[in-house]
Amino acid sequence: MATTKTWNEARARAVIDDHRALEGPLLPILHGLQAEFGYVPEQAERLLADELNLTRAEVHGVVSFYHDFRARPAGRHVLKLCRAEACQSMGAEANAAKLLTRLGMGWGDTTPDGRLTIEAVYCLGLCATAPGVLLDGQPIGRVDAARLESLAEEAA
Repeated sequence: MATTKTWNEARARAVIDDHRALEGPLLPILHGLQAEFGYVPEQAERLLADELNLTRAEVHGVVSFYHDFRARPAGRHVLKLCRAEACQSMGAEANAAKLLTRLGMGWGDTTPDGRLTIEAVYCLGLCATAPGVLLDGQPIGRVDAARLESLAEEAA
C-alpha cells in the first residue's frame, strides 16, 4: 500500500544530508525523498537544486525522466502493469487499454477517490508467467483481462 507524508522541509534536508557525501548523490537523494514522502514534491526539487548547486530544470528533468519517480502522491494502492515484449505478446497492452478505458484513466493517473494509481513498468522479470503486474509491490503473473479487472476492484 502506498503511503504519503506531508511535505516537511526539515525532513527533506535530513534526507539530503544523509546522501550528500555520495558520489553522484542526485538519484540516491531522489529515491530517499520518494521513500520519505511517497513522491518527490515540487518543493523538494527546488531545495535539492539549491543544495546540490543544480538548476531546477536539471532536477526536474531527472524526476520526469525516470518512471519510478512520482511528482504527485500515489493512490492508496499502486498497480504496475508490465509493458515489456513478453507481456505484450501475451495480451498485456489490450488488457491495460481495456482497464484504463473503463476507469477513464491514463498511465500514471490516480482514481478520483485516491484509491488506485496505475503505472507502466518495462519488465518485472515475470516473463515466464506473462503478462505480469505488481500490486502494492507483490508480483502476480498470468494476469488476463478479467484478473486485471478483479485486481483493480480488490484495491478498492
